[in-house]
Amino acid sequence: MKLHYFETINGRKACVAAKHLNAPVEFVHVNLGKGEQKTPAFLKLNPMGRVPVLETETGSMWESNAIMAYLARQAGSDLLPSDDRLIDIVRWLAWSSEHFNRYTSRVYFENLVKAHFNIGPADTAMVEEANGYIRKYGAILNDHLKGRRYVVGDALTVADFAVGAALPYAERAKIPLDGFTEIARWADRLNELPAWRDPFPATKAAA
Repeated sequence: MKLHYFETINGRKACVAAKHLNAPVEFVHVNLGKGEQKTPAFLKLNPMGRVPVLETETGSMWESNAIMAYLARQAGSDLLPSDDRLIDIVRWLAWSSEHFNRYTSRVYFENLVKAHFNIGPADTAMVEEANGYIRKYGAILNDHLKGRRYVVGDALTVADFAVGAALPYAERAKIPLDGFTEIARWADRLNELPAWRDPFPATKAAA
């Protein structure tokens, strides 16, 4: 299998899962700055022209949450359990995409990615609006984490990697998570994982 990635939030999720699971993947770096994601060869793998993409023996798979789930299932890992927790995991995957990370990703893009690729100043109005939603949804997540070790139950799952995807960039991207003590506690627990601290196979100039 080949995992095509770049050092961004979604690429990070897939790489964390692959490294944590010691999955038998070959990491393939896609240089977004050079437009490698827009080449005909890459678009055959993902017509969306985005990373990450996982090449398997049966075809290609895109969307980071699906890639994490696939790798966990292939490994027989409890990162993707088959019991009643699975429904709750699906709920938090959807919640992170539609709510929390929808807005953390916007702030990440405006405050970090734009500067990295020199594509203009941050849209301050968009950042202000997104920050309001981050505080709203951050409060929900913070309350949910009270008395819990992880997002779903007492064991690590792909839901933690998905919901927490923006946390490593929070300070640099100025994502407003100050005061959310439960999120901070959970982030510290994730930081105990070697793959979470160092998900990428090589050091690159990354956003």
